[in-house]
Amino acid sequence: MPTLQAILFDMDGTLVDSEVIWLDAIAAALRQRGAEISDAEAVALVYGHAWPDIYREIASRYPDAYASRQAMEAVTVPLYTQCSQQRDIRIHASIDLLRALAQRYPVAIVSGSTRSRIEATIADLQIGDCIRAFVGCEDVAIGKPDPAAFRLGAQRLGVPASACLVFEDSAAGVQAAKAAGMRCVALCRDAARGQDLTAADLVLTSLAAFDLESWK
Repeated sequence: MPTLQAILFDMDGTLVDSEVIWLDAIAAALRQRGAEISDAEAVALVYGHAWPDIYREIASRYPDAYASRQAMEAVTVPLYTQCSQQRDIRIHASIDLLRALAQRYPVAIVSGSTRSRIEATIADLQIGDCIRAFVGCEDVAIGKPDPAAFRLGAQRLGVPASACLVFEDSAAGVQAAKAAGMRCVALCRDAARGQDLTAADLVLTSLAAFDLESWK
């Protein structure tokens, strides 16, 4: 097993409790256009997936709802911002672990969110000094569960994929990490919506329980 050289963190659902807010924002945006989506459908659509992939699926299912991804984001982003500002969405144990690991390893964020959203979240969480690189949805042609984003994250840190440890919360993210040849710890919180995380090397209900010694 290669020596651990770098850490890759997913963002939504792993560092911030944001996916449930995106679910509500997308459902509300579709309702504004007369389209209904069930909770189960929204979960399958959103969890772990990149924004371009989400919009492509929405455009396929609801072709008359929004003319472009940008048109839909003009509705969903304000809804998300309004809801997220009303409560603390930080996952504190995950952020604490990121800060601790960043003292020993280079750390990157690999997310299906936009680069601007990642930058804003890094600023909000005050972890800019901990992050060496990040990968957003604009950086790859296909999002998770395709492994391209994680491979690019390793490349930007200058380490082999096999030497990376990933922290994820979604089935798509775990699949992407394993397909990239990386070890993966999955976060399974009570708020998670039916994600199959069995492909992960370890599943934890809080990253406060992570023990680095067994992963070096």
